[in-house]
Amino acid sequence: MDLWIEGRTALVLGAGGGLGRAIATRLAENGVRCVLGDVHEPSVEETARRIAAVGGKSHSLIWNLGEPDAFNALYEKLPDGFQDIDILVNNTGGPPPTLVSGQSGDIWEKHFREMVLSVVQLTDRLLPGMRSRKWGRVVTSASSGVIAPIPNLGLSNSLRSTLVGWSKTLAREVAPDGVTCNIIVPGRIATRRIVELDEAKAKREGTTAEAVAAASTATIPMKRYGKPEEYADCVAFLASERASYITGSVVRVDGGMLANV
Repeated sequence: MDLWIEGRTALVLGAGGGLGRAIATRLAENGVRCVLGDVHEPSVEETARRIAAVGGKSHSLIWNLGEPDAFNALYEKLPDGFQDIDILVNNTGGPPPTLVSGQSGDIWEKHFREMVLSVVQLTDRLLPGMRSRKWGRVVTSASSGVIAPIPNLGLSNSLRSTLVGWSKTLAREVAPDGVTCNIIVPGRIATRRIVELDEAKAKREGTTAEAVAAASTATIPMKRYGKPEEYADCVAFLASERASYITGSVVRVDGGMLANV
């Protein structure tokens, strides 16, 4: 199916990680020029190589999302063809596993800056261009914890839920200008992040990561973890012209894992 987005430009955050790399590559395969944002240069350059291998075009921006103001200087130096960003994929890393109680204010503030404030400020920076062109897509990756809070992921459950309320509110504000805003919720997608969470749970419970993964898989109706490429397919659709009447939504890509209606 033609997504009708060839020639568009996207900024993909976390482009050096499993989900971000898959998203950027899928967009590039559909003719989208991709600005790759991440803090880890070697990982981003690997994503750039994969995009080049499928005939796509990309440009890398290396900066820490915890310093959103640094984006402005980098944005001004983007080469021709990469400045008018039509698609923003807000894909940030997650905090370490923790209880929600007993965390210091400094910890809350640090992760709020990295996971929430950075997304809000970056989106605000790019929205005027989208609205003036009467076309834009803001796709924000969250977590299944915004629907069913996950034990020992207190910071993630709380901060990502903030982004759900923000995205829903923003969707109504910008809809008249042809801009859509949606949240996408991953279930157990096979990335390094999930491996780390499985390993942390195994350590807490005195078992193995393999046993934790097997128990998690048993709760998923499809009986497997998802592939990053399957998640990327949904993001690419929401970022496309085909999804022009979908906004303010929360879309799950979880293999049926979440039992909540």
